[in-house]
Amino acid sequence: LMRFTMPSIVMLIFTSIYGVVDGLFVSNFVGKTSFAAVNLIMPVLMILGCVGFMFGTGGSAIVGITLGEGKKEKANEYFSMLVYITLVGGLIIAILSAFAMRPVAIILGARGELLKNCVLYGRILCISLTCFMLQNVFQSFFVAAEKPHLGLRVVVIAGVTNMLLDFLFVAVLHWGLAGAAIATVCGELIGGIFPIFYFGHKNSSLLKLGKTHFHGRILLKTCTNGSSELMTNLSSSVVNALYNMQLMKFAGEDGVAAYGTIMYVNFIFVSIFFGYAIGSAPIVSYHYGANNQDELKNLFHKSIRLIGTWAVSLFIIAQLIATPLATLFVGYDQGLFELTRSGF
Repeated sequence: LMRFTMPSIVMLIFTSIYGVVDGLFVSNFVGKTSFAAVNLIMPVLMILGCVGFMFGTGGSAIVGITLGEGKKEKANEYFSMLVYITLVGGLIIAILSAFAMRPVAIILGARGELLKNCVLYGRILCISLTCFMLQNVFQSFFVAAEKPHLGLRVVVIAGVTNMLLDFLFVAVLHWGLAGAAIATVCGELIGGIFPIFYFGHKNSSLLKLGKTHFHGRILLKTCTNGSSELMTNLSSSVVNALYNMQLMKFAGEDGVAAYGTIMYVNFIFVSIFFGYAIGSAPIVSYHYGANNQDELKNLFHKSIRLIGTWAVSLFIIAQLIATPLATLFVGYDQGLFELTRSGF
């Protein structure tokens, strides 16, 4: 169970680190206005990427059941259809999002320099939005294909690329906020494009991209089955956006910057639980398709014990790291540091 779920957990953590690393470099090398801009627009970008989680988790469960029933060709058809729909839908969403970025930032309360920075960062990230969605889809399908460690390596490479380019573009070349955005785009391109090449050619996994047909019933079941993950991600991003709107009214840029630091850690903590859900879902689906009732009950009880232990541990860790974390992100501003630490 841990062999399958741990790579997914680490994958989700690295995906979350994209925004965290951007924020870290922007805050320390560009300034708190740009840092606030990243935090203000980031929930919007996460909302747009949620579609990938829906297709990934919902689709991998169906593909897992189909594999468990011994219907490998049909499983590949479903897999291919969902990847192609994500690709086309992602391109459409990315184009529309680029045009909508300015009015959305205004609704969130951005004005003046903050508005300019929000639009700049958001529009640059729209370049790789489709790849970000595909990366979220493939995180689940790598597990269904019994290649969780390959999926982990792809995301680690993408994450490390983002970190190194953040250092180069922001700290060394001084490209500012645009440099941080370009670094994230490069990381997401790797995370979204490499799996297409892997699954598009003959490989040693259970899945391969190929010819397919439109299966409306399967698409509907995918959306229905993945709607829980969609709404979990969507609701948390919407709540973050609403918090930012209120913080802009009552605490200004400092409030958004402080809340952003807290949310970065929250993203990483929550990624542990999302990663476990994504990693375990195809296992559950396979045993459901194979009608292994005893193993399903075993998986459920083990999962409850693991999640309960992690929840208590993370609460304790959160209390211990509040001060060093606030120092790391906003230690250059005493007032912002105190606000962040007390909020955490």
